[in-house]
This record gives sequence, C-alpha cells and structure tokens, in this order.
Amino acid sequence: MPFISKNPATEEVLAAFPELTESELEKKLALAFSTYKIWRTVSFGERASLLRKAAVILREESKFIGQTITLEMGKPIAAAIGEVEKCALVCDYYAENAEKILASEHIPTENAESFVRFDPLGIVLSVMPWNFPLWQVFRFAAPATMAGNVGILKHASNVPQCGMIIEEVFRKAGFPDGVFTNLMVGSAQVEKIIRDPRVVAVTLTGSEWAGSQVAMQCGKEIKKTVLELGGSDPFIVLEDADLDLAVKIGITARLQNCGQSCIAAKRFIIVGKNYDAFLGAFKKGFESLVVGDPIDPRTQMGPLATEAILNDIDNQIRVSLEKGAQLITGGKRLDRKGYFLAPTILAGITSDMPAYYEEFFGPVALVFKAKDAADAVRIANDTSFGLGASIWSRDIEKAKLLARDIEAGSVFINKMVLSDPRLPFGGIKKSGYGRELSHYGIKEFCNIKTVVVA
Repeated sequence: MPFISKNPATEEVLAAFPELTESELEKKLALAFSTYKIWRTVSFGERASLLRKAAVILREESKFIGQTITLEMGKPIAAAIGEVEKCALVCDYYAENAEKILASEHIPTENAESFVRFDPLGIVLSVMPWNFPLWQVFRFAAPATMAGNVGILKHASNVPQCGMIIEEVFRKAGFPDGVFTNLMVGSAQVEKIIRDPRVVAVTLTGSEWAGSQVAMQCGKEIKKTVLELGGSDPFIVLEDADLDLAVKIGITARLQNCGQSCIAAKRFIIVGKNYDAFLGAFKKGFESLVVGDPIDPRTQMGPLATEAILNDIDNQIRVSLEKGAQLITGGKRLDRKGYFLAPTILAGITSDMPAYYEEFFGPVALVFKAKDAADAVRIANDTSFGLGASIWSRDIEKAKLLARDIEAGSVFINKMVLSDPRLPFGGIKKSGYGRELSHYGIKEFCNIKTVVVA
C-alpha cells in the first residue's frame, strides 16, 4: 500500500510513496547494524559536531520544512516553523550536554574502584505520530544518537515527506549512512521489525492502543520500551487565580495544533465562584478564533489532520450530547473543503459520557465545576491518563501542595504544559512509562553498566 501525503485543508493528494519491499527493508536494517558497530566508538566530540550541524540545517531550512509540516498535517505555518526551530534547540542541548550527562559515575565502595558506565544499546526503533512530525522524532533521535545508538523510524503514514526530510537533515549534517534511517513501512511490519534480533529497543509516541500492542510485542522479545501515549490533561482554575490569564492561556493550551496534542489541556476544572465568568470568557475566545487555511499566517487554527480523526471527534461529541452534555459553542464541521471542526466547548459532563473518560484529540474543551480545591484534584485524577496538568492560582505554596497530589508526569503552575529539552517528559497510568528529554531521557537507551575493580 502506498503512503499518501494529503493536504487536510484542501483534501488534495500531494504525493504518494511505495512501501519498502522485504529486501529493501533488510538492506536498511543491515546497514543500521553495521553502522552501529562503528558509531558506538565515535567520540562525543565528533557526534556533537554533527548534531550541531543538524541544528544549523534545521534553522536554515525552517521555512521550507515548516511548510511541508503544514501541507501534510495542517499545523498553522507559524507553529510549524516554531516546531522545526525547537528541534534545533534539542539538538544543541544534547550536543552540549550529552558527554557530561553520560560521564562515568564513580561510587565509593570497599573495592579499589567502582564506577557506572553508560553504554549504547544498538538499533532503537521509533514509532512516531503525525501531530508533531519533527519534534516527536528529534526529541528521541538527538539523545539516542548522541549516546551512540542508531535510530530507525517508522513514521505515521500520513506524513511520509516529514520522515524523508528528517533523514535528509541527518545526511546533510554529515552523519554516516545508517545512523538515522527512515523506514517507509506500514504498521503491519512493526512486529516483524521488533522481532529482529538486531533491534534492541523501541520508543513509541501514539495512542494507548498502539502503545499496548508494541509493549506486548516487545514483552515477548524482552526488549526495552519507552511509551508516551494519550493524555486528558486537567487545567485547574482555583478561586484566587488570575482569571484573565487563565482564560487567555487556556484557549491556547486547548486549541494549539487544533487540539491534537497529548499534552494539550483538555479538561478545564473551575473551582466555585469562577465558573460562570471563566465559561463566558472562554466561549467568547473560542468564537473569535481565526479558523482557516494553515498556510495563511493570519490563521490561528487549521484543520484536523485526517477525515478519520474528524469523524471520531464528531462521534464523541454526538454521543456525549445524546447523554446530556451541554453544548456551549461549536460542535459542527465547518461547511468548507477540508477537515475543519468549529472550536467546541462542552459542559454538564457526567461519568457516563465519552467526554468524561475518553481523550478528545481535537479542538474540544471539556468544562467541569468543582466545589473546592480538593474536589478539583479528585476530578483531575478521575481518569485513566496521567500525562500533564496545570494549576492556576496566586497562592503558589498552595498550588505546589496540590501538585503533589496530582497523578501526572508533570504539573505546571500558572503556565501551559509544554516539553523542554532540560526537563524530563512522560506520563504515568495509561499515558505510558519512561521519560524523554533531560538526563533521564538520554539514559533510557543506555546500558547502565557497573564496573568493579578488586
């Protein structure tokens, strides 16, 4: 089956690419394996020099690459360019810090010498999504290659050109062939790749279902996995919050990337007296948003990435409304070409609705009313997900105490949840396990090796 690149704003087919044959796949795996044997011996200084060159290329070509992102998955052009520049940032971070992070740790014992080494593992398969088609890949590839591993990429089928661009960036930067390889393969071939003894680990960012399948397959093979899965992040607004700020950031936090982000704020939990004022201002902000062609710099929200995603969201809204949810605004597909959904707010949500227990991966905000801070934490934790959360309050010490009780991989106070190369990123519960970024992320795919000298 060919890989189809389709513009979600116009429904125009941009390009099509054939799937790798078995012999082509074998050649790429063999090259990656032979390259690893050499790459693992290359100095940190040489690796860092190449990664810095990749950062330069990303910045120099950010407009072209950003346009490709926009055309393939519908991200507004300014955000797409920003994504490319963030990839350059993570390259610079690991080029600067990997050697220090992975320096041997000497531990005093009764022996003459005891230390811990951080050695590479080998070929790491990355199974990546379409919503941040460059950032999701680089936040794995930069640390993994700096640690001495080599990466192979199975990208989402609707962003084939983004996968090709990433491999080309590595090539232009001067990395040896096989250090990073884009594989034009479908989901059906992932299990075969996982079973290959040359592949030692897998990192996946995607849906809960995809993560469970990969975890099951890797479990059979006893192979390391890092999973970053879905999220239904709470956005808690306490009674002493700066309401104007919470509304302003809340709109961005929910509707960035057309709501197609694991760490987008999805459940807005408003405490006590703020509920009506927040909901009114929130509705006004949603309705004033400029929705349109993402290549137009004036556009604030583009289309959903595929028609299937649009249909799924539409069904979630419909079922929730049938069960009694209140439609505050939106809820309809826009009458125009492309996969556009009006920014939507649902309230009056109860536990028997999809809006309560499912992740809404699109421009739909779910608003809840809480009696007090303790009730807000209860609602926030009443989910199978645990990726990110934010708390909005002028009382920072109180917010920090509440953060302790939030079941999530990260909690941001008076700030939108985001990923940062300097900070660990990942979730708990059905949002996955393991960490990306920071010193934690680069060590995920290292052999933490103890060496003792008598």
